[in-house]
Amino acid sequence: MPGLFDHLDDFQEGTESDFHIIPDKEMEAIAREVKREKPRQGVIDELPPMEASDKVFFMSFGSGSSGNCSYIGDRTGGFLIDAGVEVAKVVEGLRRNGISMERVSGICLTHDHGDHIRDVYGLLRRYKHLRVYCTPKTLNGILRRHNISRRIKDYHAPIYKEFPFKIGNFELTAFEVMHDGADNAGYFIEHGHVRLAVATDLGCISDRVDYYMRLATHIVIEANYDRQMLHEGRYPEYLKARIEASNGHLDNCMTADFLSKIYTPTLRGVFLCHLSHDNNTPAKALESVERALADVGVSRFGNGSVDLADETTPPQLHLIALPRFDPTPLYTLNTEYR
Repeated sequence: MPGLFDHLDDFQEGTESDFHIIPDKEMEAIAREVKREKPRQGVIDELPPMEASDKVFFMSFGSGSSGNCSYIGDRTGGFLIDAGVEVAKVVEGLRRNGISMERVSGICLTHDHGDHIRDVYGLLRRYKHLRVYCTPKTLNGILRRHNISRRIKDYHAPIYKEFPFKIGNFELTAFEVMHDGADNAGYFIEHGHVRLAVATDLGCISDRVDYYMRLATHIVIEANYDRQMLHEGRYPEYLKARIEASNGHLDNCMTADFLSKIYTPTLRGVFLCHLSHDNNTPAKALESVERALADVGVSRFGNGSVDLADETTPPQLHLIALPRFDPTPLYTLNTEYR
């Protein structure tokens, strides 16, 4: 095990005669000279400390069984959640918002299904500074179920549920969700006053999902299907049963009922994700959730068409259905009315 001072190769233990001692008066003169010295122009020694009011940004590049990936960041950098969207689309979406991939530190994976990990190694191979944050069981599931380079292990930063870890200025906690992947996880993400809870695929509201969602100021949660559309649709019965299982997916009514139960004025934004192409529509998902929230007193909804931080007469809640294929704007998350 290396020692704390092993990097000081030139330091050798010696006697007082081996060192040049500067007299106190000379030290005082040096200090006065340093104090008079003007700072160098154009040189910034360090960034100012992060403020709780600093902005947090969210962007989705795609949400659904065709591919899932989103970005969360602040003014210094950020990270991706899942990597199931083409590398070029992610890179270009960030670039249009002035964010280079050098500012992206890593990828947090929710589980091992292909629509969440399909492009993870493509990102790692192109941007070697990235790290993959997931549980060891999730990594093993990826290697077991997918034709992917085992070199992904070289980029793995293991995490464990209920143990917080940091990426830049963000503190993340992975938590258990019920789905039929390997060691499925949601993420609770804290940055100043912003608390974002993410659960992209889940078949029921477990105790841990309920716990973290109640703490959140912003939520990303699945509203996968409309029950009538699923029952009347073309899917085979075994697939319908899998979707409706407790480790499958949430329907619009289940999501709406849950959100109405946990709503408080501290909840400022809800992003509905992973909408089914065949068994749902954004209009149906939004209508179900709006109706349930209206029953508990929410009267003003925003649709994300303006900056979530800058409204003259702000809505009580922003409610947005994430598109299946297209990138969203770069949303600004905030917890205070302006």
